[in-house]
This record gives sequence, structure tokens and C-alpha cells, in this order.
Amino acid sequence: MTIDKTAIRNAATVIVLRDRLNDPHILMGQRGASAAFMPNKFVFPGGAVDAADADIPLAAPMPDLCRARLTEDADPALAHPLAVAAVRELWEETGQILGQPGTWDDTPPEDWQSFAATGHVPAAHGLQFVFRAITPPGRPRRFDARFFLLDAEGLASDPDDFSSACDELSHLQWIPLQKARDFDLPFITEVVLAEVEARAHSTEPPQTVPFFKNNDEESLFLQLKGQMPDWRAD
Repeated sequence: MTIDKTAIRNAATVIVLRDRLNDPHILMGQRGASAAFMPNKFVFPGGAVDAADADIPLAAPMPDLCRARLTEDADPALAHPLAVAAVRELWEETGQILGQPGTWDDTPPEDWQSFAATGHVPAAHGLQFVFRAITPPGRPRRFDARFFLLDAEGLASDPDDFSSACDELSHLQWIPLQKARDFDLPFITEVVLAEVEARAHSTEPPQTVPFFKNNDEESLFLQLKGQMPDWRAD
């Protein structure tokens, strides 16, 4: 069976923010030169949702407001696998653990065995949904990406230890938020950074979540409230 690589896939991206109240830094890495999607760019850890993510239990779910906003104009069943994908991608690409101490009830799937070996089970209560964007048409890969803000204090691992990371991202580092724009960033990352800068010194959920919606007909910049849909273009 041929896979349509231009089909839109759901994805989760994690923006880990460290020392947010005094001297905020964000965790980023560089994609490889041969990557089909955003080669050489500095990005936040993240990736596509896998089918198996729906079956992975969470010790704690995302906050109710985040789940409500995630499922506005989307399948309600997506909230759980998106949260799981965020935890999994953060672990795979940075070696950082978002979870709670505990043991798995069943044998974990192969791509979770290294996570389980740390003595943790995944938990998503520290994730805060702050942005959504769909890759514009015509790109070699297209994603419906949800961006989650995470305070580094919520990690169950040493934030300076990247020894368990895979090799998908290189040059993993904590970048001062005010200097992040000096790096080679994708356009959407620059847009999201503006939202992060506005939220860096507040731990409260945003009033609304921006949604950069691109399709074949038009591009809209919308706001997700998590209550009644608001589909007015700015």
C-alpha cells in the first residue's frame, strides 16, 4: 500500500520552558541536513501521533481546559493520543521524562520500553495547550500540530541530561528565550515563539489558543476558546 506522505497527520510539539519567571530558556535542537521536513532548522521536540498512542495509559491527563480546546473543531478522541505523543516524542528526542514514578500494568510496547525502564509511567498534567497550526499545502510533509508549553520543573529527569535522546535532533540545548530568533528557525516556530514570549512569566492558561489554519482554499488565524467555537478570522 502506498502511503500519501502529503496527507495531514496529527502531531504534538513540546515547548519546555526553564526558569520562566527570572531568565526563561527553551529547549531546542537542530534537525538533520537530510531530513525531508525542515532540514537544518532549530525546532522544539515533537512529532506525529502514532496509532498505538491511543492505547497508552496516562497516570494523569491534561487539564480539562486544555482537553476542551484540543477537541474544538477536532475529534474528541484525539486528546488522549496527542498527550501521549507529546510525552513519547519528548522522551525520544531529548531523553527528558514527563511522568510519575510507577510500574506498568502490562508489558510496554517496544517504543516505550526504554521509558518504562526509568521507573516511570507517562503523565500529561503538566502540559498546557498554547498553539495549533496546520502545515500549508505544497509542503513535503503536512501536520496538524498542537504545541504544548511545559515548565521544566515538571520534568522527572535532569534537564541537562540528554544522554537517552535519539539522534533525530542534534545540538540539544537550553536557549535564552530572547536569543532564540538568532537561530535558523521555521516560520511557524517564530510565530509560536511570540506566543511563548507573551506567556513566559505567567503560569495561568491563555484566554484563547491561536489556531493557524491552512487549507487549499484559504489561511485563517483563529482562536480556540474551549467553550463555544469562535471561527472569526482576524
